[in-house]
This record gives sequence, structure tokens and C-alpha cells, in this order.
Amino acid sequence: MNNSTQLSMLQDEIRRRYDTLSKRLKQVARYILDNSNNIAFDTVASIAAQANVPPSTLIRFANAFGFNGFNEMKQIFRQHLMKETVNYTERARLFRQTATNDNVVPEKPAEILNVFTMVNSQALQQLAMQTNPEQLEKAVEMLNKADNIYVIGLRRSFSVASYLTYALLHLERRAFLIDGLGGMFTEQLSMVKPNDVVIAISYSPYAQEAIDLVALGAKQGAQQIAITDSQVSPLAAFSDVCFVVREAQVDGFRSQVASMCLAQTLAVSLALYNAKN
Repeated sequence: MNNSTQLSMLQDEIRRRYDTLSKRLKQVARYILDNSNNIAFDTVASIAAQANVPPSTLIRFANAFGFNGFNEMKQIFRQHLMKETVNYTERARLFRQTATNDNVVPEKPAEILNVFTMVNSQALQQLAMQTNPEQLEKAVEMLNKADNIYVIGLRRSFSVASYLTYALLHLERRAFLIDGLGGMFTEQLSMVKPNDVVIAISYSPYAQEAIDLVALGAKQGAQQIAITDSQVSPLAAFSDVCFVVREAQVDGFRSQVASMCLAQTLAVSLALYNAKN
């Protein structure tokens, strides 16, 4: 579940249960619903003062909604705010402002490298353990039989899509990167046929253009491979093979290492498949 969904569900639950809360907990609920951005920044003492309740009431409120403490609840607001902030400089500023004693911000380049190395290593191990070998083989077979391969990857997924297109071209495959140059997304995919394969790469928040394109590919009868972050991703509904990739993330800064590894795996597997046959 992504952070936007978590926050939305929490807010909905607070609204739904509002009338059943005690007077003090209602004060907390009103403050949280009306000041969601401040929750990520402010200390427990500051939030308690603004809501005009003792700090212990915030803990009781968090416990009432299934959290171990108020700081745990704050993380949902914090992560949501980080993801909604597109500018990397602003993300770094938010990271510093919302850091706690238990979440020390890495300052030096070597410290940042160590953090990303650790989380990416974990993401790669998870990719290897959770990727179905049969799905990998099916994807490679689909690519091998395809007359044309159309690769879709917009915004942060563009680099993965670009690499995969590059690799497929070096395997002498008819591969086309759908980049929407001049706004011609639909035109670039208009010639797709049932003997073609569409590879779509998108992560939450999913690019609407990517969703529209996979819907077009499905309408044209093309086989589809999805690389995404959830089994309930809008791309999954159209796919013949769906790879769910859990990328490493450090406070809003999401990696692409696992996705790139999967793209390399597909390309190299196709190359070895061709060598054998």
C-alpha cells in the first residue's frame, strides 16, 4: 500500500469514528484532519499544545487507531509529504526537518552511500526471492516470439525503459521506446498488433499516460509485460506477466536498482535463449 493510500485510509477512519471519540480525542482528531502537513514537522509537545491537550492524549489517540505511539502515526504523514515533494532539494530539507533521534539524517556522502548500498542490497535480495521463475521464462519466451516490442516508461521509469530498449536493440529486436515526443503517445503505439509485446513500467503514483497506453495495447490484442510495484497496480490488470518490484527507498528518495536488475535479467536471458537456439 502506498503512502498516499495509507494517509487517506487513516483520515477516513478518523472521520468515520469521530463521533465515538471522547472530547479530548476529538480535539486531536480535528487538529490532525485540519493540519496534516504540520503533523510531519512539529514535535509531540507542539502538536499537543496546538490541539490544547496533554501529550499523553496524543499517545492515547494513536493507540486508539492501532499505532504503538504517536511518532509511529507521524511517519505516515511524513512519508506522504516526502513523496508529494517533487524537488529533490526540498525533499532533503524535509528529511532534515522531520528527522528524529531514532532516524538520524546521513550527512556525509560516504554515509549516504552506505545507507543506499544497504537498502538496495535488501531490495535485490527480495527481488530474487519473490520473482517467480516461471513468469521470467514466460516473459523471455514472449519477447522471443514478438514481432515488435514496445517499451513504455514515463517520468522516473523512463531510465529503465530507455535501458531496456537499448538492450533489446543490441539483440537485434524490433524495439520501440514510447516517449510521447510531441505528445504523440497514442500515435506511437497505434500500429501495435497481436503478435507484438508491450512492456510497461510504472510505479505509484502511476502515470496516466502509461495506463492509457496499456489499455490501448490490450484493446489491440497485444501481449503485455508489466513491471510495477503492486499486484493491484492498474498495469497488472492488463498484463500477461506482472513483475512486482519493491524498490529501496530512503525517506522519499526511491532507487531504481531492482528495476534495472530485472530489465538486465530479461535482456541477458533473451540473449542466452537465442544463443541456445
